Amino acid sequence: MAEPKMAERSLGVGMAGEAAASHWRGIAFMLLGSALFTFNDALGKWMVASVAVGQLLFIRSVSAMIVLLPMVHRAGWREVFVVAQPGRHMLRLAFIVGEVACFYLAVRHLPLADVMAVYQATPLFVTVLAIPLLGEMVGWRRGIAVGVGFIGVLLVLQPEAGVFTAPALIALAGSTAYALMMIVTRQLRAAGSLSLIVYHTLAVGLAGLLTLPWGWAEIDLLQTAYLALIGAVATIAHMSVNQALRLAPAAVVVPYTYTSLLWAILLGWLFFADRPTPVMLLGAGIIVASGLFVFYREQKTRISLTS
Repeated sequence: MAEPKMAERSLGVGMAGEAAASHWRGIAFMLLGSALFTFNDALGKWMVASVAVGQLLFIRSVSAMIVLLPMVHRAGWREVFVVAQPGRHMLRLAFIVGEVACFYLAVRHLPLADVMAVYQATPLFVTVLAIPLLGEMVGWRRGIAVGVGFIGVLLVLQPEAGVFTAPALIALAGSTAYALMMIVTRQLRAAGSLSLIVYHTLAVGLAGLLTLPWGWAEIDLLQTAYLALIGAVATIAHMSVNQALRLAPAAVVVPYTYTSLLWAILLGWLFFADRPTPVMLLGAGIIVASGLFVFYREQKTRISLTS
């Protein structure tokens, strides 16, 4: 009788070891994806100083589609492009276009770390918007955390005399659009991740294309390469995050997305001479702490409902 028990124990230890290794690989992919996204955003901030936002969106999307096409071919064109709930997909794409445009417009005038900190508040916006839009209930703990998180947003943006500047309002609009996009995406669980990325890329590219008659700057080959690099890096970052979520539960890897804020502070300091103020750092810390607490409570509530 001892041998079967020892075999079961060894099997359990082996499975636990495999799960732990998978979790560490998931964390590594999430760290990579977060770093790539922030590098991409820093490069975009640098480029929008000399090119139109629509021009950037169009060229980056063309580059991203070149990376995606082999994957689309392997998966099957019909499998990728034929989707259920086309109306919800269109709504999601509208929010994506608005979010991306707002981000690049905001970083043209604000430090990268400030905009990234506001975007880190997206989970707080999702929690609030999910109440009327999805009928979700929010307990008093999450409610307090959301309120504290919004105080952090105010500290980061530091409205002058109680009035937000235009770039600050654009950053808030972008974060809100991102939250709405995430809510709609929750309702499209049946859609494959490749379909979501492909439609995302095509919508942003089309939006950029439509603006070209009103905003096109003469660029050289090197600048074109930089804009193309933005699209390629963004696609690799998306794939890294998707791989992280395949290898490990969201509760394990999602908190590591906040490392993007550290990268934003570092890159802003090195390349744009944006030195974060103590008030901005305090506000960013409050946003991150509130977001992590809201995420923790959501995971705990989900577990209690399914157990």
